Amino acid sequence: MGLTICLSFLLALALTRAAVIVPGATWTDTSGNVIQAHGGGFLKVDSTYYWFGEDKAHNSGLFRAVSCYSSTDMTTWTRHNDALTPVASTTISTSDIVERPKVIFNRATAEYVMWFHSDSSNYGAAQVGVATSRTPCGPYTFKSSFRPLGAESRDMGIYQDDDAAGTSYLLYASDNNQNFKVSRLDANYYNVTTQIAVIPGSTLESPGIIKRNGVYHLFASHTTGWNPNPNKVLTANSLSGPWSSESDIAPPATRTYFSQNTYNMLINSNLAIYMGDRWRPALLGSSRYVWYPLSWSSGRPQIVPADVWTLNLEAGTYTAATGTTYEAENGVLSGPARSLSSSSFSGGVAIGYLGNGGSLTINNVQGIGAAQWVSLYYANGDSTWRNTTVSVLVDQPNTGGGGVVLSVPVKLTLRSGTNSITFSANQANYAADLDKIIVYTAT
Repeated sequence: MGLTICLSFLLALALTRAAVIVPGATWTDTSGNVIQAHGGGFLKVDSTYYWFGEDKAHNSGLFRAVSCYSSTDMTTWTRHNDALTPVASTTISTSDIVERPKVIFNRATAEYVMWFHSDSSNYGAAQVGVATSRTPCGPYTFKSSFRPLGAESRDMGIYQDDDAAGTSYLLYASDNNQNFKVSRLDANYYNVTTQIAVIPGSTLESPGIIKRNGVYHLFASHTTGWNPNPNKVLTANSLSGPWSSESDIAPPATRTYFSQNTYNMLINSNLAIYMGDRWRPALLGSSRYVWYPLSWSSGRPQIVPADVWTLNLEAGTYTAATGTTYEAENGVLSGPARSLSSSSFSGGVAIGYLGNGGSLTINNVQGIGAAQWVSLYYANGDSTWRNTTVSVLVDQPNTGGGGVVLSVPVKLTLRSGTNSITFSANQANYAADLDKIIVYTAT
């Protein structure tokens, strides 16, 4: 007799500390706490990676702390002291905004320098901020906030080139987010000296740069507030341009798999990582991290949308987990649940009208007798998130259209052998339409 599991999708996606990367899951640190490092930046020091980000545990956009985590494998993260905390009566008080912290190391001064988007609560200040430390996690000493070369700066990033001097650049949305600019930093990395490029009328923000085989790749989103959009990549042989036209890094309808670029990490000439945020503005602390491999197999970088994957830093390779697919239309329907047809669905069919009396049971799901990852492929054309029940609450972000299919992960403990999984039972609200599930043996 199979094990029946009632799944529920609302607040917390599954927790993981395993050596796999699961985009959109709730990631925890080595102490079991949810990682709070949104809008993050990364720095490698010897064999250790440091992750700096916004602590949004209080679910507010106002400044609480810039967190600092470390890892040697990019999957197991340990939290350290806060790198930067509010300073009363300055532009980084608890009434202000500090976003997108990025840290670079100045070899000439042996100093770690943090840059960040520094703003007032209404985003009217439009400044950058600078802080410094002698150690990676700090704590950092706040120096100042200012408008670079007198112009607005909102969502920003930092790029350190691979020349002998480590010449570094500020990448920023300027002029009411209409123009994107690149400006060179001074030798101390405390200020900007020269604007070297502008991409007019581009409305780009949340930038990152990868230099691969001598070509600069600028990744960025467009400006749609907290809502996701199709992120882009532009290329150039020089940071001063000319920059190419924009190219999509994922199918546009997915809106970058419901995420926004925050950082882009080159592992080697064949592998890079797209690092994004899946923002949830009503519950900022519950925003999730979406990391995917980037592939150049088509000539331009494209996201590889692996539900579950592993990263081998020593070999410079990744492996996407394989799983078993179970089509929703092969399940048993209850109440008003019924089939929906669309060419965007796997096999052309999905199951809708789940929740509010409608449910679906998928039988003969094979388990391994341990917790394992299950990805739910769904469509939600609403402007708001839905949820469905599956023994834990799992969120279903809006997919941007009823025919757009995305996946969300959940970790389930399935018995060894045959299981039955029931979706959306005993919930008053409607769930999203379910296309299929993929069950992974990865734990």
